[in-house]
Amino acid sequence: MNASESNPETPPPLSRAGLALRFGIIGAVLGGIAGLFAYVGGWLTPHALSPTAMVDRFQQVNGTFPGFRRNHAKGVCIAGTFESNGNGVALSRAAVFPAGRVPFVGRFAFAGGKPYVPDSSRIVRSLAILFQLPNGEEWRTGCINIPVFPVHTPQAFYDLLLASAPDPATGKPDGAKMKAFIEKYPEAGRNFPVIGANPGSSGFDNSTYNGLNAFRFINAAGEVTPVRWSLVPVQPFAPIGPEPEKADKNYLFDALIAAIHRGPLQWRLVVTVGQPGDPTGDASAMWPADRKQVDVGMLTIDRIESEDTSPTRDITFDPLVLPDGIAASDDPLLSARSAAYLKSFARREGERKEPSAVSPAEVAK
Repeated sequence: MNASESNPETPPPLSRAGLALRFGIIGAVLGGIAGLFAYVGGWLTPHALSPTAMVDRFQQVNGTFPGFRRNHAKGVCIAGTFESNGNGVALSRAAVFPAGRVPFVGRFAFAGGKPYVPDSSRIVRSLAILFQLPNGEEWRTGCINIPVFPVHTPQAFYDLLLASAPDPATGKPDGAKMKAFIEKYPEAGRNFPVIGANPGSSGFDNSTYNGLNAFRFINAAGEVTPVRWSLVPVQPFAPIGPEPEKADKNYLFDALIAAIHRGPLQWRLVVTVGQPGDPTGDASAMWPADRKQVDVGMLTIDRIESEDTSPTRDITFDPLVLPDGIAASDDPLLSARSAAYLKSFARREGERKEPSAVSPAEVAK
Protein backbone atom coordinates (compact mmCIF):
# COMPACT_ATOMS: atom_id res chain seq x y z
CA MET A 1 0.00 0.00 0.00
CA ASN A 2 1.47 3.36 -1.02
CA ALA A 3 0.83 6.84 0.50
CA SER A 4 -1.97 7.73 -1.91
CA GLU A 5 -3.78 4.55 -1.15
CA SER A 6 -3.53 5.16 2.63
CA ASN A 7 -4.83 8.75 2.36
CA PRO A 8 -7.37 9.55 -0.39
CA GLU A 9 -6.65 13.34 -0.05
CA THR A 10 -2.98 12.88 -1.02
CA PRO A 11 -2.55 13.50 -4.79
CA PRO A 12 -1.00 10.66 -6.77
CA PRO A 13 2.68 11.08 -7.80
CA LEU A 14 3.25 12.87 -11.11
CA SER A 15 4.29 10.93 -14.15
CA ARG A 16 7.51 11.85 -15.97
CA ALA A 17 5.44 13.79 -18.49
CA GLY A 18 3.67 15.66 -15.69
CA LEU A 19 6.96 16.57 -14.00
CA ALA A 20 8.36 17.83 -17.29
CA LEU A 21 5.29 19.98 -17.84
CA ARG A 22 5.47 21.43 -14.30
CA PHE A 23 9.18 22.27 -14.57
CA GLY A 24 8.53 23.75 -18.00
CA ILE A 25 5.89 26.11 -16.60
CA ILE A 26 8.19 27.15 -13.72
CA GLY A 27 11.03 27.77 -16.16
CA ALA A 28 8.80 29.86 -18.40
CA VAL A 29 7.70 32.01 -15.46
CA LEU A 30 11.29 32.56 -14.27
CA GLY A 31 12.41 33.29 -17.82
CA GLY A 32 9.64 35.84 -18.18
CA ILE A 33 10.66 37.60 -14.97
CA ALA A 34 14.31 37.64 -16.06
CA GLY A 35 13.28 39.03 -19.42
CA LEU A 36 11.27 41.76 -17.73
CA PHE A 37 14.27 42.81 -15.67
CA ALA A 38 16.45 42.73 -18.77
CA TYR A 39 13.98 44.91 -20.64
CA VAL A 40 13.63 47.41 -17.79
CA GLY A 41 17.40 47.50 -17.39
CA GLY A 42 17.90 48.20 -21.07
CA TRP A 43 19.95 45.03 -21.62
CA LEU A 44 17.84 44.03 -24.61
CA THR A 45 18.26 47.44 -26.25
CA PRO A 46 21.87 48.41 -25.47
CA HIS A 47 21.85 51.24 -28.02
CA ALA A 48 18.68 52.88 -26.65
CA LEU A 49 18.97 55.94 -24.43
CA SER A 50 18.67 54.69 -20.85
CA PRO A 51 18.52 56.50 -17.48
CA THR A 52 22.04 55.23 -16.82
CA ALA A 53 23.31 56.76 -20.07
CA MET A 54 21.60 60.07 -19.28
CA VAL A 55 23.16 60.30 -15.81
CA ASP A 56 26.53 59.18 -17.20
CA ARG A 57 26.33 62.04 -19.70
CA PHE A 58 25.85 64.55 -16.88
CA GLN A 59 28.94 63.12 -15.17
CA GLN A 60 30.91 63.17 -18.43
CA VAL A 61 30.19 66.88 -18.92
CA ASN A 62 30.27 68.15 -15.33
CA GLY A 63 32.55 65.70 -13.57
CA THR A 64 31.54 63.35 -10.77
CA PHE A 65 30.76 64.80 -7.36
CA PRO A 66 29.83 61.94 -5.01
CA GLY A 67 26.76 62.47 -2.88
CA PHE A 68 25.33 65.27 -5.01
CA ARG A 69 22.49 65.35 -7.51
CA ARG A 70 23.82 64.82 -11.03
CA ASN A 71 21.73 67.79 -12.20
CA HIS A 72 20.75 70.86 -10.17
CA ALA A 73 23.64 70.03 -7.86
CA LYS A 74 24.09 73.42 -6.15
CA GLY A 75 21.05 74.33 -4.12
CA VAL A 76 19.40 75.27 -0.86
CA CYS A 77 16.22 73.94 0.76
CA ILE A 78 13.11 75.92 1.66
CA ALA A 79 9.68 75.39 3.22
CA GLY A 80 6.39 77.25 3.57
CA THR A 81 2.69 77.07 2.78
CA PHE A 82 0.50 77.24 -0.31
CA GLU A 83 -2.81 79.05 0.14
CA SER A 84 -5.31 78.04 -2.52
CA ASN A 85 -8.00 80.57 -3.47
CA GLY A 86 -10.31 77.83 -4.80
CA ASN A 87 -10.07 78.90 -8.44
CA GLY A 88 -8.32 75.68 -9.42
CA VAL A 89 -11.27 73.47 -8.44
CA ALA A 90 -13.04 74.12 -11.74
CA LEU A 91 -10.05 72.61 -13.54
CA SER A 92 -8.84 69.87 -11.21
CA ARG A 93 -10.20 67.74 -8.38
CA ALA A 94 -6.70 67.52 -6.81
CA ALA A 95 -6.77 68.02 -3.05
CA VAL A 96 -4.39 70.98 -3.37
CA PHE A 97 -7.00 73.24 -4.99
CA PRO A 98 -9.97 73.62 -2.57
CA ALA A 99 -9.61 76.91 -0.69
CA GLY A 100 -7.23 76.52 2.23
CA ARG A 101 -3.57 76.00 3.08
CA VAL A 102 -1.23 73.08 2.52
CA PRO A 103 2.44 72.88 3.59
CA PHE A 104 5.28 72.32 1.17
CA VAL A 105 9.02 71.81 1.08
CA GLY A 106 11.24 72.69 -1.85
CA ARG A 107 14.58 73.68 -3.23
CA PHE A 108 16.16 76.53 -5.17
CA ALA A 109 19.05 75.41 -7.37
CA PHE A 110 21.18 76.00 -10.43
CA ALA A 111 20.88 73.75 -13.47
CA GLY A 112 23.93 71.58 -14.08
CA GLY A 113 25.92 69.07 -12.12
CA LYS A 114 28.58 71.28 -10.47
CA PRO A 115 27.82 71.72 -6.74
CA TYR A 116 30.57 74.31 -6.21
CA VAL A 117 30.10 76.40 -9.35
CA PRO A 118 30.41 80.15 -8.57
CA ASP A 119 27.08 81.94 -8.76
CA SER A 120 26.24 83.59 -12.04
CA SER A 121 23.05 85.30 -13.08
CA ARG A 122 23.35 83.56 -16.46
CA ILE A 123 22.98 80.02 -15.09
CA VAL A 124 19.45 78.63 -15.37
CA ARG A 125 17.73 78.71 -11.95
CA SER A 126 15.12 76.31 -10.68
CA LEU A 127 12.46 76.18 -7.98
CA ALA A 128 11.21 72.69 -7.09
CA ILE A 129 8.21 72.14 -4.81
CA LEU A 130 6.69 69.12 -3.01
CA PHE A 131 3.12 69.91 -1.90
CA GLN A 132 2.01 67.82 1.11
CA LEU A 133 -1.72 67.34 0.55
CA PRO A 134 -4.21 66.74 3.41
CA ASN A 135 -5.22 63.30 2.12
CA GLY A 136 -1.62 62.06 2.22
CA GLU A 137 -0.92 62.54 -1.48
CA GLU A 138 2.02 64.54 -2.84
CA TRP A 139 2.42 66.81 -5.84
CA ARG A 140 6.02 67.29 -6.93
CA THR A 141 6.98 69.78 -9.60
CA GLY A 142 10.12 71.48 -10.84
CA CYS A 143 10.11 74.82 -12.65
CA ILE A 144 12.91 76.80 -14.31
CA ASN A 145 13.40 80.46 -15.20
CA ILE A 146 13.40 80.17 -18.99
CA PRO A 147 10.28 80.49 -21.20
CA VAL A 148 10.66 77.36 -23.32
CA PHE A 149 12.67 74.14 -23.29
CA PRO A 150 15.29 74.15 -26.05
CA VAL A 151 14.56 70.64 -27.41
CA HIS A 152 11.66 68.22 -27.43
CA THR A 153 13.05 64.71 -26.93
CA PRO A 154 15.29 63.01 -24.34
CA GLN A 155 17.75 62.07 -27.10
CA ALA A 156 18.01 65.71 -28.21
CA PHE A 157 18.67 66.82 -24.63
CA TYR A 158 21.28 64.07 -24.24
CA ASP A 159 23.03 65.33 -27.38
CA LEU A 160 22.70 68.96 -26.25
CA LEU A 161 24.57 68.26 -23.02
CA LEU A 162 27.64 67.18 -24.97
CA ALA A 163 27.35 69.76 -27.77
CA SER A 164 27.15 72.65 -25.29
CA ALA A 165 29.95 71.43 -23.00
CA PRO A 166 32.70 74.07 -22.67
CA ASP A 167 35.82 73.48 -24.74
CA PRO A 168 38.77 73.16 -22.28
CA ALA A 169 40.85 75.53 -24.44
CA THR A 170 38.34 78.39 -24.55
CA GLY A 171 35.91 77.74 -21.69
CA LYS A 172 33.07 78.12 -24.21
CA PRO A 173 31.03 75.66 -26.29
CA ASP A 174 32.63 74.59 -29.55
CA GLY A 175 30.92 76.56 -32.32
CA ALA A 176 31.21 73.76 -34.87
CA LYS A 177 29.60 71.25 -32.53
CA MET A 178 26.75 73.62 -31.73
CA LYS A 179 26.19 74.34 -35.42
CA ALA A 180 25.95 70.62 -36.15
CA PHE A 181 23.58 70.17 -33.22
CA ILE A 182 21.22 72.91 -34.42
CA GLU A 183 21.20 71.45 -37.93
CA LYS A 184 20.12 68.12 -36.42
CA TYR A 185 17.57 69.65 -34.02
CA PRO A 186 16.06 72.76 -35.67
CA GLU A 187 13.79 73.46 -32.68
CA ALA A 188 16.94 74.38 -30.77
CA GLY A 189 17.83 76.96 -33.42
CA ARG A 190 14.34 78.38 -33.03
CA ASN A 191 14.37 78.46 -29.23
CA PHE A 192 17.91 79.58 -28.36
CA PRO A 193 17.17 83.19 -29.45
CA VAL A 194 13.92 83.16 -27.44
CA ILE A 195 15.76 81.99 -24.34
CA GLY A 196 18.58 84.47 -24.89
CA ALA A 197 16.14 87.38 -25.24
CA ASN A 198 14.37 86.49 -21.99
CA PRO A 199 15.02 89.39 -19.56
CA GLY A 200 16.70 87.70 -16.63
CA SER A 201 16.02 88.94 -13.13
CA SER A 202 18.56 90.02 -10.54
CA GLY A 203 18.02 87.13 -8.14
CA PHE A 204 16.25 83.95 -7.13
CA ASP A 205 13.57 85.93 -5.30
CA ASN A 206 12.23 87.88 -8.30
CA SER A 207 12.44 85.18 -10.98
CA THR A 208 9.44 83.65 -12.72
CA TYR A 209 9.74 79.86 -12.75
CA ASN A 210 7.95 77.92 -15.50
CA GLY A 211 6.92 74.29 -15.54
CA LEU A 212 7.53 73.86 -19.25
CA ASN A 213 6.00 70.41 -19.68
CA ALA A 214 2.26 70.14 -20.28
CA PHE A 215 0.05 68.10 -17.93
CA ARG A 216 -3.66 67.23 -17.78
CA PHE A 217 -6.00 68.53 -15.11
CA ILE A 218 -9.09 66.39 -14.43
CA ASN A 219 -12.00 67.95 -12.53
CA ALA A 220 -14.76 66.36 -10.43
CA ALA A 221 -16.94 65.89 -13.51
CA GLY A 222 -14.13 64.00 -15.28
CA GLU A 223 -13.42 66.83 -17.73
CA VAL A 224 -9.80 66.86 -18.92
CA THR A 225 -7.94 70.11 -19.62
CA PRO A 226 -4.37 70.48 -20.92
CA VAL A 227 -2.39 72.88 -18.74
CA ARG A 228 1.00 74.33 -17.99
CA TRP A 229 1.87 76.35 -14.90
CA SER A 230 4.20 79.07 -13.69
CA LEU A 231 5.30 80.53 -10.35
CA VAL A 232 5.15 84.32 -10.73
CA PRO A 233 6.93 86.38 -8.05
CA VAL A 234 5.20 89.01 -5.96
CA GLN A 235 8.62 90.57 -5.38
CA PRO A 236 9.16 93.29 -8.01
CA PHE A 237 11.27 92.48 -11.03
CA ALA A 238 14.76 93.94 -11.27
CA PRO A 239 17.06 93.23 -14.22
CA ILE A 240 20.32 91.35 -14.03
CA GLY A 241 23.05 93.62 -12.67
CA PRO A 242 26.82 93.44 -13.04
CA GLU A 243 28.44 90.27 -11.78
CA PRO A 244 30.26 90.82 -8.46
CA GLU A 245 33.86 89.95 -7.70
CA LYS A 246 34.69 86.27 -8.14
CA ALA A 247 35.39 85.98 -4.41
CA ASP A 248 31.68 86.37 -3.75
CA LYS A 249 30.98 82.93 -5.15
CA ASN A 250 27.58 82.44 -3.48
CA TYR A 251 26.21 85.95 -3.96
CA LEU A 252 22.84 84.91 -5.42
CA PHE A 253 22.21 82.33 -2.70
CA ASP A 254 23.38 84.79 -0.01
CA ALA A 255 20.92 87.40 -1.33
CA LEU A 256 18.11 84.82 -1.21
CA ILE A 257 19.00 83.87 2.37
CA ALA A 258 19.06 87.50 3.45
CA ALA A 259 15.70 88.17 1.77
CA ILE A 260 13.98 85.28 3.57
CA HIS A 261 15.50 86.37 6.89
CA ARG A 262 13.93 89.81 6.33
CA GLY A 263 10.47 88.32 5.69
CA PRO A 264 8.51 85.73 3.68
CA LEU A 265 8.80 85.61 -0.11
CA GLN A 266 5.75 84.94 -2.27
CA TRP A 267 4.91 83.57 -5.73
CA ARG A 268 1.50 83.21 -7.41
CA LEU A 269 0.75 79.82 -8.95
CA VAL A 270 -0.67 80.65 -12.37
CA VAL A 271 -2.18 77.91 -14.58
CA THR A 272 -2.22 78.40 -18.36
CA VAL A 273 -5.17 76.62 -20.01
CA GLY A 274 -4.48 74.97 -23.35
CA GLN A 275 -6.91 74.80 -26.25
CA PRO A 276 -7.53 71.97 -28.71
CA GLY A 277 -4.55 71.66 -30.99
CA ASP A 278 -2.04 73.08 -28.54
CA PRO A 279 0.91 70.67 -28.38
CA THR A 280 1.08 68.71 -25.12
CA GLY A 281 3.93 66.37 -26.01
CA ASP A 282 6.51 68.98 -26.93
CA ALA A 283 8.03 71.26 -24.27
CA SER A 284 9.98 73.05 -27.00
CA ALA A 285 6.75 74.38 -28.55
CA MET A 286 5.27 77.43 -26.85
CA TRP A 287 1.50 77.92 -26.67
CA PRO A 288 0.02 81.16 -28.07
CA ALA A 289 0.33 84.08 -25.67
CA ASP A 290 -3.43 84.69 -25.56
CA ARG A 291 -4.25 81.47 -23.69
CA LYS A 292 -6.40 81.88 -20.57
CA GLN A 293 -4.49 82.07 -17.30
CA VAL A 294 -5.95 81.25 -13.89
CA ASP A 295 -4.40 82.43 -10.62
CA VAL A 296 -5.01 79.47 -8.28
CA GLY A 297 -3.22 80.60 -5.12
CA MET A 298 -0.19 81.97 -3.32
CA LEU A 299 3.04 80.23 -2.41
CA THR A 300 4.74 81.69 0.69
CA ILE A 301 8.31 80.73 1.59
CA ASP A 302 9.29 81.53 5.17
CA ARG A 303 12.05 79.03 5.98
CA ILE A 304 15.42 78.27 4.41
CA GLU A 305 17.98 75.63 5.33
CA SER A 306 21.22 74.21 3.98
CA GLU A 307 20.63 70.88 2.32
CA ASP A 308 23.37 69.49 4.58
CA THR A 309 20.79 69.49 7.38
CA SER A 310 17.44 69.48 5.57
CA PRO A 311 15.47 66.28 4.88
CA THR A 312 14.68 67.82 1.49
CA ARG A 313 18.19 66.79 0.43
CA ASP A 314 16.94 63.22 0.02
CA ILE A 315 13.86 64.07 -2.04
CA THR A 316 13.66 63.70 -5.79
CA PHE A 317 11.35 66.19 -7.47
CA ASP A 318 9.99 63.52 -9.78
CA PRO A 319 7.48 65.21 -12.14
CA LEU A 320 5.39 62.04 -12.26
CA VAL A 321 4.57 62.06 -8.53
CA LEU A 322 1.10 63.50 -9.01
CA PRO A 323 -2.14 63.53 -6.99
CA ASP A 324 -5.51 62.37 -8.28
CA GLY A 325 -6.79 65.16 -10.53
CA ILE A 326 -3.42 65.83 -12.21
CA ALA A 327 -2.06 63.45 -14.86
CA ALA A 328 0.97 63.33 -17.11
CA SER A 329 0.70 64.40 -20.74
CA ASP A 330 2.24 62.61 -23.71
CA ASP A 331 5.50 64.58 -23.30
CA PRO A 332 8.39 62.03 -23.49
CA LEU A 333 10.60 64.31 -21.36
CA LEU A 334 8.45 63.56 -18.30
CA SER A 335 9.20 59.85 -18.13
CA ALA A 336 12.85 60.51 -19.02
CA ARG A 337 13.18 63.02 -16.18
CA SER A 338 11.49 60.66 -13.75
CA ALA A 339 13.80 57.75 -14.61
CA ALA A 340 16.98 59.89 -14.59
CA TYR A 341 16.12 61.45 -11.21
CA LEU A 342 15.68 57.95 -9.75
CA LYS A 343 19.02 56.81 -11.16
CA SER A 344 20.74 59.94 -9.82
CA PHE A 345 19.13 59.38 -6.41
CA ALA A 346 20.31 55.75 -6.29
CA ARG A 347 23.88 56.82 -6.98
CA ARG A 348 24.13 59.72 -4.54
CA GLU A 349 22.40 57.89 -1.70
CA GLY A 350 25.14 55.27 -1.75
CA GLU A 351 27.97 57.80 -1.67
CA ARG A 352 29.71 59.88 0.98
CA LYS A 353 28.72 63.50 0.49
CA GLU A 354 31.00 66.50 0.85
CA PRO A 355 29.60 69.66 2.53
CA SER A 356 27.36 71.80 0.34
CA ALA A 357 28.58 75.12 -1.01
CA VAL A 358 25.72 76.84 0.83
CA SER A 359 26.58 75.66 4.33
CA PRO A 360 24.43 75.66 7.48
CA ALA A 361 26.57 78.53 8.87
CA GLU A 362 25.98 80.56 5.71
CA VAL A 363 22.22 80.03 5.91
CA ALA A 364 22.22 81.05 9.59
CA LYS A 365 23.86 84.45 8.91
